[in-house]
Amino acid sequence: MPTKMLFVYNPRAGKAHLANELVDIIDIFTKGGYEVVAHPTQAPLDAFKTVRDRGSQYEIIVVSGGDGTLSEAVEGLMLLPEKDNIRLGYIPSGSTNDFAVSLGIPKSMTDAARLIVDGKPFKCDIGSFNSKCFNYVAGFGAFTDVSYETPQETKNMFGHLAYIFEGISRLPSISSYAMKVDYDGNKIAGEFVLGMVMNTNSVAGINGGNMFKADLADGLLELLLIKAPSRIIDLQSVISGLLRGETTGSGFLIEKVKHVIFETEDDIKWTLDGEFGGTDKRAEISVMEGAVNLIASDAAAVIK
Repeated sequence: MPTKMLFVYNPRAGKAHLANELVDIIDIFTKGGYEVVAHPTQAPLDAFKTVRDRGSQYEIIVVSGGDGTLSEAVEGLMLLPEKDNIRLGYIPSGSTNDFAVSLGIPKSMTDAARLIVDGKPFKCDIGSFNSKCFNYVAGFGAFTDVSYETPQETKNMFGHLAYIFEGISRLPSISSYAMKVDYDGNKIAGEFVLGMVMNTNSVAGINGGNMFKADLADGLLELLLIKAPSRIIDLQSVISGLLRGETTGSGFLIEKVKHVIFETEDDIKWTLDGEFGGTDKRAEISVMEGAVNLIASDAAAVIK
């Protein structure tokens, strides 16, 4: 008997190239022994609601779209009592697809579909942000709102370069945030222009494997904090050093963590997996170890 698959896809993601591949993708799944029920998302949060309401009826859920669509689906999956028995596959079709890079998922959508048929699931860590989930990054500060404030048309035209162009245009107006940070019992306070808690080696299309060396199944997240510089040129120097793989410096902190608490006097905006995550004075972030059975490449560095 064929295995029941729920295929949830965002037809508007990226440059909407999925439409050209859809028949071939479903054919690959069918030949692989799956009975496919396809659901194109109709509105924001539809992927979340569809997985939450219907996911328990399926042995495997496949998501296609950008990082935000996958994030919605995982949030829905985490609410299912049967989640430990459900496999999750991902066909990246967004503008940047950061999480797919860390998972070793092919850029070709048909190759990604074949990986779902032939690949093996592993227990992937997921982040918890207050009452929400995130797959690969929770962040505040410089450039972190670029992904959800950049128009979709610009993303479709330039891909991840759209984020970089928009970020560069903001350099003269970067704000800093007075904040107390407690990570695994270590307490620091100061003015920070950027903070991220990650489970990825790629952010905004930039491969940061030299910086983070993330392992998506080690029960740890990567914390990055960048202190407020006295001059913009100092910030550019810190970012350049990070991209070169420097792991220590006076202007930043990188640590592997299980639990982080951020506290501020004023509400600040947070980004979760490239989407607006709300405003909070207190953000508590922790790792949910091995929370999702995610199918990835056997060759991916994250697989143990």
